[in-house]
Amino acid sequence: MRPSGTQAPNNEDNAALIERICSGDEMAMADMYDRYSGIVYGVALRVLGDTSAAEDVLQEVFLQLWRNPQAFDANRGRLSAWLAVITRNRAIDHLRKRPFEDDIADIPVASGVNLESEAAQRMAVEKIRAVLVHLPQEQRRALEMAFFEGMTHTEIAGKTGEPLGTIKTRIRTGLLALRKAVL
Repeated sequence: MRPSGTQAPNNEDNAALIERICSGDEMAMADMYDRYSGIVYGVALRVLGDTSAAEDVLQEVFLQLWRNPQAFDANRGRLSAWLAVITRNRAIDHLRKRPFEDDIADIPVASGVNLESEAAQRMAVEKIRAVLVHLPQEQRRALEMAFFEGMTHTEIAGKTGEPLGTIKTRIRTGLLALRKAVL
């Protein structure tokens, strides 16, 4: 963890850490874990809603980074964003492996907004849930299947019997409505 008052690592710092990890430097991996484990754990916990499963995903993501650090390309984006995407994908894989049992109201919702406080997070979640309730049933169900059940657009189209383009449009329209509510 960074001491308070210090600046966030920049792309050159991250590139140097990745190079050190490529050469097998365990201390570089420890530094990387200290910098980004909070982000990785937070994303996993939001998707899974289970601390134990989120810890498993945290371990898997950093193990993947240790085994294949060349997978990160600094020219394509920030390391924190890349780790968040990798984490989300791993968490969805975990969701697909277990049966879906949770009620939509009990699942934490990630807003995509930098939420500074718990109160701000609660307000954002309430806004999102309020928008979800007012979405047309078809849009809401498509969003639920995509983000809470981890289904692909093609899988959703197959399950609902709707054309793939219709599913993509419903998800995009629903996401735009959610984004509008949070911003």
